[in-house]
Amino acid sequence: MGEEYSQSHQHPINKFTHKIGIPMIALSLPLFLTAIFVKGILIFPLAMFVVGWTLQFVGHYFEGKPPEFFRDWRFLLVGLRWWLKKIRG
Repeated sequence: MGEEYSQSHQHPINKFTHKIGIPMIALSLPLFLTAIFVKGILIFPLAMFVVGWTLQFVGHYFEGKPPEFFRDWRFLLVGLRWWLKKIRG
């Protein structure tokens, strides 16, 4: 799965948008839970989620390929693992 993911993420713009978009999406998820208890912050995780996904699709536009998770939802987790590997070096 990792090799397939890498092959679908070769364009520099796609790589860049994923480096920003993936953490935005990942961080928005626990913030949605926090928004249940903290009034007035829902806009922040919502904005992060929408912008993060927008960046993903912009990147795939430049790549010329659809996101891998359209074929298999497990690629959503592969994307997060890919991002963690990239930031660790």
